[in-house]
Amino acid sequence: MTVNDPFVTYDAAYVLGALSPEERADYEKHLRDCDACASSVRELAGMPGLLAQVDPPASGFPETGPPPAQLLPDVLRRVRRGRRIRNSITATSAGVAVAACVALGVVAALPAPTPPPTPPSTAMTLLGQFPVQAAARLVARDWGTQVDMSCSYDAGEARETHDGRDYVLVAIGRDGTVTHLATWLALPSNTARIVVGTTLKPADIQALEIRSPKGTPLLRLDL
Repeated sequence: MTVNDPFVTYDAAYVLGALSPEERADYEKHLRDCDACASSVRELAGMPGLLAQVDPPASGFPETGPPPAQLLPDVLRRVRRGRRIRNSITATSAGVAVAACVALGVVAALPAPTPPPTPPSTAMTLLGQFPVQAAARLVARDWGTQVDMSCSYDAGEARETHDGRDYVLVAIGRDGTVTHLATWLALPSNTARIVVGTTLKPADIQALEIRSPKGTPLLRLDL
C-alpha cells in the first residue's frame, strides 16, 4: 500500500461488507499482491464480531429499518482513525456500528486453530524374561520432547509379598549419549503412568530404554 494506492481506504469498507461486487472483486485481487493492505484487513477482521457483542443503546437509531445515509461513512471514519476501536469505542458508537453491520448482513467468523493430533503409544520391546511391560509415546514441544509412558510390573504368584521394584527410564541420543529421564518404584499389579520432559528434540532421540538400577536394559523402544 503506497501513498497513491487507489485502494488505501477500502480496508474497513471491505470488512464491513460495504463494497460493491465489482469493487470487492478488484480489492481481493489487489490483496494478493499488497502485503500492507492484507495486513490492514487482518487487523480489522475481528471488528464485526466485536461490535456484535455490544448491546444497542437505549436511544438513537431504531433497531429495524435501513440506517441513515451518513451512518456507514461515520463508522468507516472511526475505523480508519487509528485502528483503536477495540479499546476506545464507546457504547453509543458501538451500538451505531452494530446497527450498520446488521443492516448490511455482515458475518465475520475466524476459524479456531486445530491442535496437532497426539501420537498413539507404542509397546516397548522386552529384552529378556522380565516381569514388566510398558508403552510410550513422544510428543514434540517447543522446548523439546514430552515422554508419556505407562509401565506395569507383575511380581507373579510366587512373589505376591514383594513390595515393588525400581526402574529407570533413559533416552539414548543418536550420538550415543544417555540421558536419565525418570526413576520410579513399580508396585505389583499396578500401572505407573509417567509424564516427563527433556530438552532433546524427537529427531535427536534414537531410543527409549527402561533399565534396572544397575543399568541392565529391560525394555526398549526404537524411534
